Amino acid sequence: MDTLFKKIDFQSHTNNTDHHTNEISTDQLVVRRGQHFVIILDLLQPFNPDSDELIFTASTGEIPEQDRGTLSVFGIPDSAAKRSQSAKAVWKVEFSGSSVLQTKRLMLYVKPPADAPIGKYTLSLKAGQKENTLGTLVVLFNPWCPDDWVFLPEEKKRQEYVMNEQGIIYKGSTFYVFGTSWDFGQFEDEVLDICLKILDLNHKHENDPADDVSARCNPIYVSRVISAMINSEDDYGVLMGRWYGDYSDGHCPTSWSSSVDILMNWYENGNQPVKYGQCWVFAAVMCTVMRCLGIPCRVVTNFQSAHDTDQSLTIDVFHGEDGVEPPESSDSVWNFHVWTEGWMRRPDLAEDGSYDGWQVLDPTPQEPSEGLYCCGPASVKAILNGDTHQKYDVPFVFAEVNADCVDWLIADDGSKVKLHCDSHKVGHYISTKCVGSDKRHDITKTYKHLDHKKEREVFKYACRRNKSREAFDDSDGEEVLEEEGDEDEDEEALDEGEKEEVSLQLEEVSTPVNGQDVELKLLVHSSNGVSRPVSINISVQAMKYTGTPAATIQKEKKEETLQADKDLCIPIRIPFSVYRRHMEDCNSIRVSAVVKDKDNPENVYLVENDIVLEHPPLDICFTGKAYLYREASVEILFKNLTDDTLKDCVLTVSGSGLLKQNVVQKLPELQSGHRARVTIYFCPHKIGKKTLLADFDCSLFRDIKGTCTVNVLPYNSYPLR
Repeated sequence: MDTLFKKIDFQSHTNNTDHHTNEISTDQLVVRRGQHFVIILDLLQPFNPDSDELIFTASTGEIPEQDRGTLSVFGIPDSAAKRSQSAKAVWKVEFSGSSVLQTKRLMLYVKPPADAPIGKYTLSLKAGQKENTLGTLVVLFNPWCPDDWVFLPEEKKRQEYVMNEQGIIYKGSTFYVFGTSWDFGQFEDEVLDICLKILDLNHKHENDPADDVSARCNPIYVSRVISAMINSEDDYGVLMGRWYGDYSDGHCPTSWSSSVDILMNWYENGNQPVKYGQCWVFAAVMCTVMRCLGIPCRVVTNFQSAHDTDQSLTIDVFHGEDGVEPPESSDSVWNFHVWTEGWMRRPDLAEDGSYDGWQVLDPTPQEPSEGLYCCGPASVKAILNGDTHQKYDVPFVFAEVNADCVDWLIADDGSKVKLHCDSHKVGHYISTKCVGSDKRHDITKTYKHLDHKKEREVFKYACRRNKSREAFDDSDGEEVLEEEGDEDEDEEALDEGEKEEVSLQLEEVSTPVNGQDVELKLLVHSSNGVSRPVSINISVQAMKYTGTPAATIQKEKKEETLQADKDLCIPIRIPFSVYRRHMEDCNSIRVSAVVKDKDNPENVYLVENDIVLEHPPLDICFTGKAYLYREASVEILFKNLTDDTLKDCVLTVSGSGLLKQNVVQKLPELQSGHRARVTIYFCPHKIGKKTLLADFDCSLFRDIKGTCTVNVLPYNSYPLR
């Protein structure tokens, strides 16, 4: 048969629905590997299976090759393609139905293999001597396919970690954990094209495009590329980071609520980095890209997260006698840090599946990994077990949740006194959104053993296996373990000493709210039956969430007598008028107290708390019902509870499935005690539960957030009048 088809029907709507990609498109064929899809060929003359051949070619990348898996030749009959012995990732095709004799219409099942490289493919057909292009399609990872390395067994988890376009990201501190809504929007218009563009701009593709496209069969490789490409530190990445200072030439990181806005900005501006991101923004954008490409992904927050720059698994924190933290170390403890977890098998680490499952992937540019600013995938099971010898970047992530923190006091003469070695300080309330609900899911036990004795055993083992740590080699491992045992004994001795002598506690008198004075009290207690004179230095600092001070808000020094077996209560008041100008770029207020025994100056005690200020509420009211393609509205309310007039007020409203473009409204000045009331109209373009997000920005408050869930009903359910 020398003639070809007269019509091809990719059945995009049906196929995409079957492949869980219909939210991406119903016009463009988007399928998942390891699962067949249907095409219908209308031929110019009847097909005779006894004498005719159909030879298909599926190719991806600029240099498709069979032995790389980027070119597959397959056909009917199966032998017609004369498959190469070295061919990888071979596609298959077969007839649908039992009778195909002498028919002009063929319904065919086409199946990309479960290890096919993901990306955009061209599908061609050769019959006789003629060859024509049938069209293009996109192949994605398949969490529904048991043979795919990203297979996720439970449907409810697939719905959460692949299909859910909205999520919650946790921020704050160990003293105050709160969630903020985020619009991932992985199925919005053009997002898939943007994600494929991200892959094509990575360094490895520039150096060897054929090898890079071939490697896209592997989610380990793809996720590591994405981790590098979300930040712009050393490539054409999406986001530029900035942690403090002037954001006027871009967007303040706290203003973002949607990955789609960021990805579109990058795509439409010639792949120039979007300004600016911080850890939760980097993680959220990566989650969008991962879910879009079919890798199950979730956003995870670690509170009191260690940043160990030298991989020593120890963080040194220095304090001045006035309680202020001097910048003595490149190590730090962040109030919180946000990364992603991707779900995949790890046969590169162990064939028995012992490292399969969730993998840490962190696109925030912190430390280079193999020459690029990326992190992971690091097996969460490896982190739990202290297997710091495993790739990728396990020692760095292990330290984030397990590092020991040593507090030092720097005296006025420059000498250093070790105050405390704390093995409990880092790695608390490790949080992600629950499956199928908006509740917080604490996953700390997947990263570290909650039993302190077991956690210490793993810590020592991790130090021994961490080959990059200078203190460890095969000859002196036992010596180091002995040193660390001494540290534990020192810690226990310090703890016991504090119990016997002086204990400190900082308490909030009332809920701290931005715009109001903050009221605290310091409780000092002596339990050894001895009265003593003490000096008390209290410092209040505005803190970046990365654990570094931005400014000193106020200081206070007191001389008191601590009575035996009695609490000394020191009130601490931080006026809004004093802290307001320091908090625009800061996450929290750190209150530190250093108490020194004047009779025994070597006895020094420290306590500190990070105070996260709550924002005043931004209320969104939605009444009635929302229908697909029918106009609906919400009312947004904000009241100025401060004594000042709020200026430069801007309201931004977004939401995947509800708004094609963000609504941005400038509002008039809002006087003290007055209320702003704004009505926003929108026309939903997707059905199901969607989240409307509002952001209120003004001269005193930066990016107050509010959300509202809107359940969009099908168009045909709209009541006719």
